Amino acid sequence: MYILYMLALGVWAAGMAARDASISGGFWGAVAISAGVAGITLLVGVALTLQGLRPQRLLLYFLYMLFLLVIMPGLFSLLRGRDDRHAALAFSILALFNASTAFSMTQRSVTGPWSTPVP
Repeated sequence: MYILYMLALGVWAAGMAARDASISGGFWGAVAISAGVAGITLLVGVALTLQGLRPQRLLLYFLYMLFLLVIMPGLFSLLRGRDDRHAALAFSILALFNASTAFSMTQRSVTGPWSTPVP
């Protein structure tokens, strides 16, 4: 879900940048939701870990998920709330990068399968 959401967010931001439109309030809400989705996914990973399940690369999973959790709000902070064409372009690039990062996580078995470690 996160991959598709980031793809949609990237296309939306690219469309705003192409039209030279300012970033709308709906887009800011979508950015907050993206951080929420990453946070919920991280919490699910923590819950699975506390139950004794592990992906193949546990530390890498948590590092990636922390990155995906803070990077979109971090760009908002770096841009100090700007809503011009350049900010829309920056959000588009970052959203597409996040989508490719999340896709890479699935391809390299960072996100699963979650299983009980063999002693």
